[in-house]
Amino acid sequence: MRFARTLLLGLALGAAVPGMAAAAEGKACLSPDERRAAIAAHKAVPLAHAMHVVKAKVAGEVVKARLCRQERGLVYVLTVLAQDGKVTQARVDAADGEWLEGSGG
Repeated sequence: MRFARTLLLGLALGAAVPGMAAAAEGKACLSPDERRAAIAAHKAVPLAHAMHVVKAKVAGEVVKARLCRQERGLVYVLTVLAQDGKVTQARVDAADGEWLEGSGG
């Protein structure tokens, strides 16, 4: 019985971790007002520039874009839906508009 409770607790905590990670990333991302202020202060390139960089590297439609604080500074995180249905996350350095990475998901 004790083992079963421990197992259930472990499963419940394991299921909560992905949600917690998404919530932590969401808190690190800027609000629309903060994003506009960062662009106006020239701390970030405009979103259109980041989208152009991503479209040059990844074929598909950008379906979500966020400006987030990460270890390296401000980074655009763009979610791209390819024509084959594959979802990719791409990252662009917001300070200089340079491609950082893309990963399938």
